[in-house]
Amino acid sequence: MDKSRLPDLVRGLSTEYEVVGPVSKGDAFVFGVVEDPASLQLDYTTTILPPKKYFVPPAEELMSFSAASNEVTSAGITARPRVIFGLHPCDINALMLMDNVFLGEYEDPYYKAKRDSTLLVGVSCSPNEHCFCNAWGTDEVHWGFDIFLSDLGDRYFVSVSSVKGADLLDHYVETRHTTPDDVTEFQRVTRHFKESFASAPVDTAQLPLLLDAKFNDPVWDELGDKCLSCGACSMVCPTCYCFDVKDKLSADGETGERVRVWDSCMFSEFAEIAHGHNFRGSSASRVKYRYYHKQWGYLSKFERVLCVGCGRCERACKVSISPRVVVEALQQGGAQ
Repeated sequence: MDKSRLPDLVRGLSTEYEVVGPVSKGDAFVFGVVEDPASLQLDYTTTILPPKKYFVPPAEELMSFSAASNEVTSAGITARPRVIFGLHPCDINALMLMDNVFLGEYEDPYYKAKRDSTLLVGVSCSPNEHCFCNAWGTDEVHWGFDIFLSDLGDRYFVSVSSVKGADLLDHYVETRHTTPDDVTEFQRVTRHFKESFASAPVDTAQLPLLLDAKFNDPVWDELGDKCLSCGACSMVCPTCYCFDVKDKLSADGETGERVRVWDSCMFSEFAEIAHGHNFRGSSASRVKYRYYHKQWGYLSKFERVLCVGCGRCERACKVSISPRVVVEALQQGGAQ
């Protein structure tokens, strides 16, 4: 597909869907509603928040209630037709990891409704200094999207993995069959991408065994002493899915609503129970729990680690704790 045809595709999708994609916000990027195809920034680095905010919102009303009449009213399950345009491979992989949780044994109807009504259009990217997606094999994606656009300079190599994606392409944009030159250029661009990471990927081959061996290692205390327990890493993570459910009363105490909100295992009260006992009262225990869950617990159940190497946590952490730092500390015997 010639790049000049991209606005045709975006405008066409906008007639049926709300189109969101990477747009500028100061010197950063966020996923936001695309009113004009010219506002799409497909050469972006990484957005501040991941696209999970469209499937598990930061705050989501589940029901409202009346304390006076003891009546409860469900907020219902609504999901508007939406296209998320310009997802990087890491974020597409992250959504598939979230699917294991929310569409697994206990299906979440709120998440499912949004997932079913959303189309995904991926786009190729260039790694920045925070990326380590190649460590987890999430630097590429072969399914989980409807349309994927690989940048070849003046054109896109288009991959389609759903009937709906193919129908929309046929309906809204002019494409052509690939030529041998297109395929050769696609292979060249792919090789260049693989070779362009700033540093060697984290060695993850023996990570589960390493975590077993290092469960009581002093490295966790070193990392805990640095951690601020602010939860920023969880808020920007595309695969963190913990939430709390809170009842919010009106000022007069007569009515209220029950809301699902993002939570973080890094918060000091996360594992606190009745009578004030806290199963993870120290920041060291919380840091350790977070990484054992992501790199060992989730792996033991789904055979994938719960990290896609997007680097958002590395950028957000004020004390430079990230999966890359933690793995290197475990391997080298101490946090730097």
